Amino acid sequence: MSKALLVIDMLNDFIDERGKLFVGKAGKDIIPLIKEKITEFREKNLPIVFICDNHEKEDKEFEMFPPHCIKDSWGSSIIEDFEVREEDKIIKKRRYSAFYGTDLDLFLREKGINELFLAGVCTNICVLYTAKDARERGYSVKIFKEGVASFNEEAHKFALKEAGNTLGCEII
Repeated sequence: MSKALLVIDMLNDFIDERGKLFVGKAGKDIIPLIKEKITEFREKNLPIVFICDNHEKEDKEFEMFPPHCIKDSWGSSIIEDFEVREEDKIIKKRRYSAFYGTDLDLFLREKGINELFLAGVCTNICVLYTAKDARERGYSVKIFKEGVASFNEEAHKFALKEAGNTLGCEII
């Protein structure tokens, strides 16, 4: 079974206090575990995919959320805590799921990947919907319980429960 790490939306607008949709302390608290997992995957020569919210200025999502992660802005950039290397894949997305309207599935299939490890923000939004779409495409999905966070602790807990019970993801 070939594996890949998906680092979801660890971007300035979510993780930095100056960001447009700052997740809060919970978002900062998951950085060390994600860094550790990036190192582990690199040591095993396994793919790391940075999933990046990347919106147009007039995106429909802004009817629900304040404008954030506008393409080519500071807010849409991966936080400086992570070293992004040339061999890493960057997927820019405009919707919650990393699969919707992107080439993520094609990239993973070309690499023979069938097991995904998820970390990042927000558990109940982009992590959950990426997990759902991954499961519907036949991927095995594992979510790092200490590697995901959200604005709302109750929604975070619900999403982990939903991912495990309904989607069949393994919460590790």
